[in-house]
Amino acid sequence: MVTRDDPALDDPVGWSLRGHHARFARRLGGAATYLPGVATFCAVTADPDGAAWTDLARLLGPGALADMFGCPATPPADWEPVFDLAGRQMVWSGGGRPGRPPAGDDAGVVELGADSVPEMLALVARTGPGPFWPRTRELGTYLGVRDHGTLVAMAGERLRPPGWTEISAVCTAPEARGRGHAARLVGALVTRIVARGERPFLHVSEANTGAVALYERLGFTSRRPVTFRGFRTP
Repeated sequence: MVTRDDPALDDPVGWSLRGHHARFARRLGGAATYLPGVATFCAVTADPDGAAWTDLARLLGPGALADMFGCPATPPADWEPVFDLAGRQMVWSGGGRPGRPPAGDDAGVVELGADSVPEMLALVARTGPGPFWPRTRELGTYLGVRDHGTLVAMAGERLRPPGWTEISAVCTAPEARGRGHAARLVGALVTRIVARGERPFLHVSEANTGAVALYERLGFTSRRPVTFRGFRTP
């Protein structure tokens, strides 16, 4: 039985790349990253030395973005900082009202396939939920809500450390907000994740207080603060 103290949650990128997402990984020595177009997240060994950072720089290439997600390790001084964002990691505690998606009409929750990627990318560009690339959908199940055929909300599965699945890319078009779409989508994903014997978790920006409140209502509790950081390789 997994717990909130599971060490896999302290390094979800590294555990995902070594396990469930190994088929999406590029590796060199003490470094790993996702394939281009899937995700930009990177991982290095615990307490990385200079060799691990050299390995990661070689994997990514010169002047590339190293998206270190919640990794606390600091790269060498010649790696240029790109962004630094305060956030938190939340885990589903079994409370709240995850619910199940209604079925049978245009406003119902539907699974998004490869043919939906252009619409998904357009919705992400409008709403900015976080990193999402042309192949991110391949990391897990993505669900959406359509309004008269137009995709107006979505959410899906991203990182997969052992025993856990991250819910990510939760977003709703501005004109469709206030209708409970995000809650229904997250609830539908929680139901699917729990049904296969895993635990849902997610990451959220500290500045997004509305999202934090929503996740708390749906049964998520804060586990730890995280800092999302990006660097440019030399």
